[in-house]
Amino acid sequence: MNASPTYRSRLQVATLLMLATLLTACGINNIPTLDEQAKAAWGQVQNQYQRRADLIPNLVETVKGYAKHEEETLTAVIEARAKATSIQVDASTLDNPEKLKQYQQAQDQLSGALSRLMVVSERYPDLKANQNFLALQSQLEGTENRISVARRDFILAVQKYNTEIRTFPGRLWHSVMYSNLPVRETFEATPGSEKAPEVKF
Repeated sequence: MNASPTYRSRLQVATLLMLATLLTACGINNIPTLDEQAKAAWGQVQNQYQRRADLIPNLVETVKGYAKHEEETLTAVIEARAKATSIQVDASTLDNPEKLKQYQQAQDQLSGALSRLMVVSERYPDLKANQNFLALQSQLEGTENRISVARRDFILAVQKYNTEIRTFPGRLWHSVMYSNLPVRETFEATPGSEKAPEVKF
């Protein structure tokens, strides 16, 4: 006895639904989901670095008004900012460990230059009392904290993603469906970075 066309189509739909449920439950979507989370976390890192770069011109101008003799330090900050903002990065940078390292080194150089600028400000009591400088100081401090949190979140997102594609069943799904998605690099500490830049106001 042959099954009717209606019965066959219902059976096919039921089979497809059951397969879809099984595939969803077994983690087939974990890899692209975690990849997107890592990219979003990277975007937040970039966002916070951009926020810092946007603060620097006003900070330099404020300090320049009080510390005209600190031309070398001010120039170092301006040059470090120019270098840091000249490196164009986006989500594809996550696939390029060398470019990621280059970007991080430029940001570290900017952190060092800013640290020296803040130490210089100690010599100028009038500058330290300036309301504009105090507001910029507060914003810079907040931004440095946000950078730290964004980098931590990015590191955790990359760790989850990398763990997923290296362990079962993610490793299986990676080899079958997502082999174009590479293991992601994360931030590496630069020498001396175990000590936070000493910023004194």
